[in-house]
Amino acid sequence: MPAEWEPQSAVQLTWPHSGTDWAPVLPEITAVYETMAREIRRRERLIVVDDIPHDDTWARDHGFITVFDGGRVCLLDFCFNGWGEKFPSSLDNAINRRLYERGEVSGVYEPHLDFVLEGGSIESDGRGTIFTTECCLMAPHRNQPLTRQEIDARLREWLGAERIVWLQHGSLIGDDTDGHIDTLVRICPDDTLIYTGGDADHPDLALMEQELRDLRTLQGRPYRLLRLPLPRPIHDSDGSRLPATYANYLVVNGAVLVPTYNQPDLDAEAMRVIGSAFPGRDVVGIDCRAVILQHGSLHCCTMQYY
Repeated sequence: MPAEWEPQSAVQLTWPHSGTDWAPVLPEITAVYETMAREIRRRERLIVVDDIPHDDTWARDHGFITVFDGGRVCLLDFCFNGWGEKFPSSLDNAINRRLYERGEVSGVYEPHLDFVLEGGSIESDGRGTIFTTECCLMAPHRNQPLTRQEIDARLREWLGAERIVWLQHGSLIGDDTDGHIDTLVRICPDDTLIYTGGDADHPDLALMEQELRDLRTLQGRPYRLLRLPLPRPIHDSDGSRLPATYANYLVVNGAVLVPTYNQPDLDAEAMRVIGSAFPGRDVVGIDCRAVILQHGSLHCCTMQYY
């Protein structure tokens, strides 16, 4: 499985419509998607899913996962079941096959629709290490009764990994993905990890930080750690805290697109930290206050193809 910063051929957006949960804020979320589309299209091909029926728009979790097998590009199609059957997802599972049949994406189609795996739950360094969280992949209604050892073996085989790093700690208040890695820890070039720092309401993030300090690369070296601020609390209309995070950024050809939340000091600090991990790339902030209303952010909305 390639690292996210490797050269890409396209990025997918699955477009919001009035039949999705975006209906109450459709103009606001459409404006965010238009901004994402413009920034992506400036740098690479954009695939927009709008005429294929879909339940929701989280392309990261229902889109193909690309892997390289020698000289072949393989498009892995896993089951998406609404993050453990929390939300409808049956229409989303038909998107990949339709894109492939229409020639929108190229590669060897490889179905794994009997196994639940969301793209937001895994991170690759492109050199044999995959990061994930135990709280997500072992959560109810995903792949029971498979054991962690059995899931580990399947991921190694399908993703071409030498090891799977299972983080034991880390979650955000309001998260309904059961702890997707792309909200918590991101792998960057040169053995660098960017991670979400905690606050008084997130003591588990401090335990995650210690896990990362103790972690070593395949070559036995400590990782370079870059700590992201946690956005100040953003609440839904019912008063519940939303899972805002800066770790949910998107790497595209020549740029990094960073979620912002109208918190100028923290937005600027997050862009500085992320930019330091990707020298030579443009760092572009995109206001994701509308996206967080449905408990996701920028990376969740997209899927890259290689």
